[in-house]
Amino acid sequence: MAVFVLDRQKKPLMPCSEKRARRLLERGRAVVVKRYPFAIRLKDRVGGELQPIRVKLDPGSKQTGVAIVRESKNIDTETGEITRKINILSLLHLHHRGLAISANLTSRRAMRKRRRNNLRYREARFDNRTKPTGWLAPSLQHRVDTAISWIKKLQRVAPVTALSQELVRFDLQQLESPEISGIEYQQGELQGYEVRKYLLDKWDRKCAYCGVEQVPLEIEHIVPKSAGGSHQVSNLTLACIPCNQKKGSQALDIFLAKQPQLLQKIKAQAQQPLKDAAAVNSTRWALANALKTTGNPVELASGGRTQFNRIRLDIPKSHALDAACVGIVDTVQDWNKPTLEIKCTGRGSYQRTRLDKFGFPRGYLMRSKSAFGFQTGDMVKAVVTKGKKVGEYVGRVAIRASGSFNITTLIETIQGISHKYCQMISRNDGYGYSLQPKIAN
Repeated sequence: MAVFVLDRQKKPLMPCSEKRARRLLERGRAVVVKRYPFAIRLKDRVGGELQPIRVKLDPGSKQTGVAIVRESKNIDTETGEITRKINILSLLHLHHRGLAISANLTSRRAMRKRRRNNLRYREARFDNRTKPTGWLAPSLQHRVDTAISWIKKLQRVAPVTALSQELVRFDLQQLESPEISGIEYQQGELQGYEVRKYLLDKWDRKCAYCGVEQVPLEIEHIVPKSAGGSHQVSNLTLACIPCNQKKGSQALDIFLAKQPQLLQKIKAQAQQPLKDAAAVNSTRWALANALKTTGNPVELASGGRTQFNRIRLDIPKSHALDAACVGIVDTVQDWNKPTLEIKCTGRGSYQRTRLDKFGFPRGYLMRSKSAFGFQTGDMVKAVVTKGKKVGEYVGRVAIRASGSFNITTLIETIQGISHKYCQMISRNDGYGYSLQPKIAN
């Protein structure tokens, strides 16, 4: 992975390789200023030559892929054709906590309702509340805020000159009414990619009739075209080649007459929209408008084009690599890199008590969030020199007011480590980090 570099005045320079960063640190010419993403600051340099760096986003309902790339454009002197070459510097996977936020709000709502209705009267307030224009549910607004927060983090350590976003994973209106789509989707190179990508996600990449996976799948009309079936996505499913040939032009009720449960399941799933697509479509313009406020030009592209680029360039499927393929891309280099997994964990809770099943306090927590200079979630290194727990431990710390901490490493949790043995590595910033190795050749 590329290492981000700052000059002596903390202005971003071009990222360098891990080997070069290691040499700069060994020779005392640089110091570490940030561990996630890893960044160093030079002691003896101000300013330098910069190249265009673009940050690309592939928003999802549960994850957002981020690719930091260096782009260059080559112009053919004879034809005037422009070729855009992408060199990947770093890949990130941002794991959202929208489901956790939704669950917490549901729990809080239930407890408040219990206290309001059964214990004391409280006048209803819903008539007095108004939502501003463009309001999003907290679980959806979290996706936008987290993505923008990481864009700003990257702008502080890299000379970002442009942004790219997959504006819409699936244009549901376009899929339902193909006649309104542009010529590029009707007759161009992207023909069929939007519909097929939507069906693969909706039907879990398996045959709707036999459930087989990891085989070639064909687009199947639930109501056959010979019987007046339409091309709308609500009438389409996926089937393996044997099932598709076996069904032929039969009606679904006849083909699955001996499997009534599967028949009802397919009919219900066909009419049900893809939930992930609805979540992404709800936040797409909010994210796009937020990106425009960063001051960098924003490129918007379709999910069909992303899949087309990835398949054409023979790149494996992942959110981060999908992000690298967003927009107009001709070639992609150095895509086989480790990926930094970033999990949104939050910064703790304001709740100072534990609650019973009725929503009443059953125990009290320590009043301060910090103890002896540490907070729960900080990354620490503990070197224990005596006692039963002699050894070196690196992991996340859980604090106690007594000063006896717990440290969670990659393989175990060590309890009862004194704060005197702990040394700070990085403060808790609301995220958990891990490194996913590159794909084996």
